[in-house]
Amino acid sequence: MPIYAYRCSQCGFEKDVLQKMSDAPLTTCPECNTDNFSKQLTAAGFQLKGSGWYQTDFKGGSAAAKPKVDNPPPCQGGTGTCPSCN
Repeated sequence: MPIYAYRCSQCGFEKDVLQKMSDAPLTTCPECNTDNFSKQLTAAGFQLKGSGWYQTDFKGGSAAAKPKVDNPPPCQGGTGTCPSCN
């Protein structure tokens, strides 16, 4: 169930309410008992943490992981990459 933020335009009282999406919105302020209580537009506030989430695993895009390129040692056993093999 979502949590909705409500605010009274008369007295400024604010309250977060856990409601079903199908429930009727609250209209009466519990503080001043006027019909000025309305839902506020709020942004979702959550963050995915831990391994396996987008932020840690797929942040670089859809490109496959590139293999690590190491410089070979000077001599590869006669492959011609060092002065003693030439």
